[in-house]
Amino acid sequence: MTRVAPTAYVDPQARIGRDVDIAPGCYVGPNVVLGDRCRLLPNVTITGHTQVGADNLFYPGAVIGCDPQDLKYRGGDTRLVIGDHNVFRELVTVHRGTEDGGAITQIGSHNQFQVSCHIAHDVLVGDHCVLSNTVQIAGHVAIEDHVNISGLVGVQQFVTLGRYAFIAGLTRCTLDVPPYTIFAGYEGAAVSVNEEGLRRWGFTQEQIDKLWGLYKLLYSKRSDRAGKTITHRIEHAESNGPLSEHERYLLEFVKRSLNDGKCGRYLEAQRAKKRQQPVFYHHGAAAS
Repeated sequence: MTRVAPTAYVDPQARIGRDVDIAPGCYVGPNVVLGDRCRLLPNVTITGHTQVGADNLFYPGAVIGCDPQDLKYRGGDTRLVIGDHNVFRELVTVHRGTEDGGAITQIGSHNQFQVSCHIAHDVLVGDHCVLSNTVQIAGHVAIEDHVNISGLVGVQQFVTLGRYAFIAGLTRCTLDVPPYTIFAGYEGAAVSVNEEGLRRWGFTQEQIDKLWGLYKLLYSKRSDRAGKTITHRIEHAESNGPLSEHERYLLEFVKRSLNDGKCGRYLEAQRAKKRQQPVFYHHGAAAS
């Protein structure tokens, strides 16, 4: 049985699943789909073309599905799609996609977004991720599975965070973050293998040791014997015997960012080549 508080507003056109609990002060818009057993605590807003799976929990003040904060957004019916078993803590904001960015923001399942996180337009989030307090994710970012982001981290547009990565608090992410690593610092760099995180997710010590060996080959200052540049070191690793699944993935990820990306961001190079006419946002600007 679905429960809607008398002071909540649910648009008659919204599609609400079974056993949903909507607390006082909530707003659910006409184009919203809420899956079974979702819980909206007081003063949650879910609007726009937003599809929410089952067993999601929204804490007070969360605002989900609003228009993107992109000046190029033209008011289209873009979408937000959320999977199952996610937790959105107080004051989390998640925006829909834009027409030029794929028209969809997508969040997987079993994620936790802690207080005051912001997920911007056209972001893709995988499964089993944790974003700590006040993490700010800019538009067009891709977050792969099992990523853990500490508090007060800022992630630039078009950055990819590789799977099983751990981003330390106050880190500035302007480059793609290699999978399986700890990424830290104002300039943002891989500083270690995320050994503790990998162990928690069931990696064997043998798998972790192999990733350590590859990490040292790629990033250690003592690995000049394998090549002066990271490109040479990748070539050395690929020619030095068979690689495990995770070693191959790490190498492919790094190669993609270096060779196919722009400024170390693979997704930056995937922007549509066709540019639209310039848009002038400021009053009085003359069109060229």
